[in-house]
Amino acid sequence: MSRTSLALHNLRGFAIVMVVAFHSCIAYLASPPASPPAFDAPPYRWLAKPIVDNAHWLGLDLFCALQYMYLMHLMFFLSGLFVYPSLSRKGAARFLSDRFVRLGIPFFLGVFLLMPLAYYPVYRVTAVEPTWSAFWVHWRALPFWPCGPLWFLSVLFAFNLAFAALAAAIPRLRERLAILSASAGVYPERFLAGFVALAALTYVPLSMAYKPWDWVTYGPFAFQPSFIAPYAIFYLAGACVSAHGFDRGLLSADGALARRWPIWLAVAFAAFLVWIIPTALIVKQAAAWMHGLQIVADLGSVLASATISFAVAALFLRFVAAPSPILGRISVNAFPIYLMHYLFVIWLQYLLLGTGLFAVVKAAIVFAGTLLMSWALASLVPALPFGAKLMQGKRELPGMRRAHLG
Repeated sequence: MSRTSLALHNLRGFAIVMVVAFHSCIAYLASPPASPPAFDAPPYRWLAKPIVDNAHWLGLDLFCALQYMYLMHLMFFLSGLFVYPSLSRKGAARFLSDRFVRLGIPFFLGVFLLMPLAYYPVYRVTAVEPTWSAFWVHWRALPFWPCGPLWFLSVLFAFNLAFAALAAAIPRLRERLAILSASAGVYPERFLAGFVALAALTYVPLSMAYKPWDWVTYGPFAFQPSFIAPYAIFYLAGACVSAHGFDRGLLSADGALARRWPIWLAVAFAAFLVWIIPTALIVKQAAAWMHGLQIVADLGSVLASATISFAVAALFLRFVAAPSPILGRISVNAFPIYLMHYLFVIWLQYLLLGTGLFAVVKAAIVFAGTLLMSWALASLVPALPFGAKLMQGKRELPGMRRAHLG
């Protein structure tokens, strides 16, 4: 396996660890609501923060803000990297069939079986009658079916479907996309500028109509309208890099991106400040020029999501491009960990309510317990009749067939 493939394999494991860490910390943010929101009262704020704990720490707010800025963008970018190796090898029909088996079926099983179990503690916090039967009545009365973090699977499948249709409709699409990223290995800043500009043109107008925490829901499906276009652009950026090839473009282990990792780290930090400072002023309503400040924050959001993603990729290409006994195994089990982790996150946060531990200690317990239990269950998935299909993602990267890290 090439160094680039190893770095991306490890990066996928790191991304899943950060997803678990992000969700583990949400209950302990420093600005909790005055009381836990009612389960069946609009706007259903428990969807964003299921468990509200009295213990909190500002440091966790900063950590979650950083992850919120780039993590899902990075995951869509990584997902786009898998498109052409899979689409070229399988053809459109088999590609979409496999995507439905790997994404669609787990999505529906997770939403209809795991999510009620995961959200049951949320109901119990404010319930007068905390029985399962009473919960089920309230659950069925909701105007939607909560999907939790599994929204990512349905949106990713929609992107796969749209891209396969685009590839079928546009001859030589791969060659055209490869041209866009051909010089990214030497001039990554040009590639960054191009898709940041495109993301800004879509995100800034949408952010004027929708807040970052707004969701559109329809049955079990949900997405954030302000972020859906930038997510699609990051996915397409990954497809562009994939079309040109991993080892000789933007993600070359010896390319400019990896060599200039200190610069990307500094730019990412500056971009994060460009977003978080005006955002903090807006939240505190300390500025009279809110509209202009909001545009600055929106542009900072787009720039931060891209530069932080590039900086993280550069660090892995430079320093983590070798087999990792931990990240490698987590990467192999990344999909089932993502599928199951929310169940453990919410239950552990619920069980820790009322204990006298510091917020950071509670968050660490939830994170460690969730990761270990999700990982343990994920290791059992291949033994299930459906498990082999679920785990096929470990072979998506070029060269993965020749190396087994799990």
